[in-house]
Order: sequence, then structure tokens, then C-alpha cells
Amino acid sequence: MVKREVNKGKKAAPARPAKKKKEARKAAAPKPRRNSKQVEVIDMLSRPQGITIPAIMKATSWQQHSVRGFFAGVVRKKLGLTLTSEKKEGADRIYRIVASKAKTSRSRPAKDAPAEKANKSAEQSAAR
Repeated sequence: MVKREVNKGKKAAPARPAKKKKEARKAAAPKPRRNSKQVEVIDMLSRPQGITIPAIMKATSWQQHSVRGFFAGVVRKKLGLTLTSEKKEGADRIYRIVASKAKTSRSRPAKDAPAEKANKSAEQSAAR
């Protein structure tokens, strides 16, 4: 059996006030650089003719999965831009950013809120 020594008489250090989450995010939010790869790719996607993944790979030295992750994580989710793609016969898929900056809706229906579920359950049991 191991005995542990207890520090008697010593007080714990006073706790620091926690920063609010919003304040922490604002302070930590980086400003986009003018000459970054992210800005370069968004400029390429904003062109009317669009751009292909191989062209982005060549311009940025990114791998294919990194380009696709950038589309999903940054372009669609973080920036909320509408990204469209079209596939022509015998050619690579062309991606472009549509002018509207509204987030696209998901194909899956939204989950019901708990109160709505309770109401539905009550309605179903009343109907029986």
C-alpha cells in the first residue's frame, strides 16, 4: 500500500475568470491573407468558366482529397458559399461558386425537436 502525502495548510491558486466563448473565438479568428492558397482557389472557383480539381491540384500542390475537403469544409460550411459542379461527356467535372452566398439545404429532413416528438406521440395515441 502506498501512502500519499497531503499538502496541509497550502491554499490552491485562485481561479482565473474564464473567457466567454464568443470573445475567445473573436480573438482567435485569423484574418485571411491576400496571397493565400485559400483566396487563390476561391478566385478560381469564382470565374464564370469554373475550374477542375486537377487544375486546383496543380496550382496549389494539394492532393485530390485535400481539394475535396476544402470544398466541403471551407467553401460550403465555413464560408457558406454555394458550390456547383457539372460533368460534361469525356471531360473532368467543372466546379464553380454561384453568386448567391446562401447555404444550401441538406437533402435529409431536419430532426424533430423533443417537444414536437411529444406532440406527435400524443396525437398518435389519441388517434388509436
